[in-house]
Amino acid sequence: MFQAIKEFFADLSSGGKPAHAFGDDDYRVAVAALLVHAAAVDGRMSEPEHVNLAGMLQRRFALDDAAAQELIEQATAVEREATDLYRFTHLLMRKLDDKARARTVEMMWEIAYTDGNATEFESNLIWRTADLLGVSSNERIALRQRVAAAHGQGGA
Repeated sequence: MFQAIKEFFADLSSGGKPAHAFGDDDYRVAVAALLVHAAAVDGRMSEPEHVNLAGMLQRRFALDDAAAQELIEQATAVEREATDLYRFTHLLMRKLDDKARARTVEMMWEIAYTDGNATEFESNLIWRTADLLGVSSNERIALRQRVAAAHGQGGA
């Protein structure tokens, strides 16, 4: 009972927003939006891709289940509204260092290989994203090969 009252007053003071709401300029939303785009580039996000995405976001950003789901929902909404990748990559260029941007590309490959193989659509998306993030072709290919090998693929 006490917890319910405490949550009620917390909701009132935060305007009904959860404590872990993600702002418009939050780089985590941009990363998640790119991952959502990679998962859905073939038309829809499969259940294994959703599970993999949620797990990656939880590990990468130290989120609980609810926060990861909220991040995915928010990222899905902004990804649907976006007309291009620049909205997300521009923010990440300002907020992340080279290593973190490369890690974003690696996470995109992990999403692409969730179902075993990266499609041409996924590969093209990741190539364009890596280019916009300043990740070199050599590094993008090395990341792909590492992820592909971890999934038992050749990575070609």
